Amino acid sequence: MSGEQMLIAGEWCNSSDGAVGEVLNPATGSIITTVPKATIEDVNRCVDASREAFNSKEWSNVDPAQRGRILQKMAAATYANAKSLAALESNNNGKTFREALSEIRYGAWTLEYFAGLSDKIEGSTIPVPGNRLNYTLRQPLGVTAHIVPWNFPLQLAIRSIAPAIAAGCTVIAKPASWTPLSLLAWVKAMEEAEVGLPTNVLQVITGSGGLIGDALAGHSGVDGIVLTGGVPTGQAVMAKASTNLTPVTLELGGKGANIVFPDANLRHCAKAICFGIFMNAGQMCWAGSRLIVHEDVHDELVDAIVNEISKWPIGPGMEEGVRMGSMVHTSHRDDVLNMLSKGLEKGGTIVCGGKPLDREGAFMEATVVTDVSSDNLLFQEELFGPVLAVTKFNEENDALNLANDTPFGLLNGIWTNNLSRAHSFARDLQSGMVSVNEYPITFPQTAFTGWKQSGIGIEQSKDALNFYTKVKNVNVKL
Repeated sequence: MSGEQMLIAGEWCNSSDGAVGEVLNPATGSIITTVPKATIEDVNRCVDASREAFNSKEWSNVDPAQRGRILQKMAAATYANAKSLAALESNNNGKTFREALSEIRYGAWTLEYFAGLSDKIEGSTIPVPGNRLNYTLRQPLGVTAHIVPWNFPLQLAIRSIAPAIAAGCTVIAKPASWTPLSLLAWVKAMEEAEVGLPTNVLQVITGSGGLIGDALAGHSGVDGIVLTGGVPTGQAVMAKASTNLTPVTLELGGKGANIVFPDANLRHCAKAICFGIFMNAGQMCWAGSRLIVHEDVHDELVDAIVNEISKWPIGPGMEEGVRMGSMVHTSHRDDVLNMLSKGLEKGGTIVCGGKPLDREGAFMEATVVTDVSSDNLLFQEELFGPVLAVTKFNEENDALNLANDTPFGLLNGIWTNNLSRAHSFARDLQSGMVSVNEYPITFPQTAFTGWKQSGIGIEQSKDALNFYTKVKNVNVKL
């Protein structure tokens, strides 16, 4: 079996010691290929090359509008290769081809969005006393390391790569060891399309998250760290980064709630709730894993959800008609089932699902659990799988308290036709994002941001560029 290589210092290469890791198709358990398991020596070589590229006049003196043209070419090449990349994503991650294709096209849209912002990164003039001119410059942050998760391997890589390039930074991308293939294939597609990126502006290093991710986070030659992952990983990366006071953007876990009032459109709501928890087999930080529903419509909505999910065939993501693919790995599937079992010991009633599928691969049934109390781990902890925890309420204030009773604060949904209620809840929910009467939803131009343990900083939107630039104040005595 011929394995993949990583891109370091301008060449596709193996690790310095030749070690490789296997990459699996989680729907079958079969080995797709191997990728290099990088060493600390590889990390140092990668950071040195990235620093040299950042300092090079070939990149630092590029017209910002030219960076935009490069990003537009990258977007066009992403659209052109979307179907082949989606097939690779589906086979490597387990999600359906339809989901993968949508996500990769979203990545292309993100590249287009930041292409338009590249020449609009502006400073300001500041009125100060006396005969002086005072102004600010926004300059590129420098070498940025991007630690990419396995649940949306290419989309979330592009989400941070695009603003970094728009701002004039250099990028070292480290994909998850379970799902490195789509990012590697995408970078090759960018090379084949000759988009115009100078050598070493974009590199990809593969291998162990514990070794390579930590080495990048604690490296004195790295100017910024971007991580999407779980809270323990975020804490570890932040601790490593603190050694050099390296700034971080952390997009971490979630325990999103859909809060449903009696005046909601229950048919539409049921479909959106299924999409928000069973898409990607629930392996999403912004999954709507909690349903907080008014007691008057509880039974009707739960029945509608169970009826809707019964229409979702489960199977390998590349099979025609499949709506929910496999989970990313059997070990992760087993972790989710174990947490579900522990939660049920504290209470709750399974109304559908709850078991692995009796077939080869990392498959699990779509699961709905009712009668979940707020002190149950099914309510409090992120399972990162296809499990919906349902809790009743009868007073508006109780619904708000339940929604906020979690250490996370990423995305919450409100379902009501009462405009005043919708806006007051949007104001009072302790989360970085709120959606009214649809779930989940985001756009490249809108901030993707979490409160509490859901993260630090902002992905997407023009505000993301703040992380990738440094402010310099200049004072001139005239």
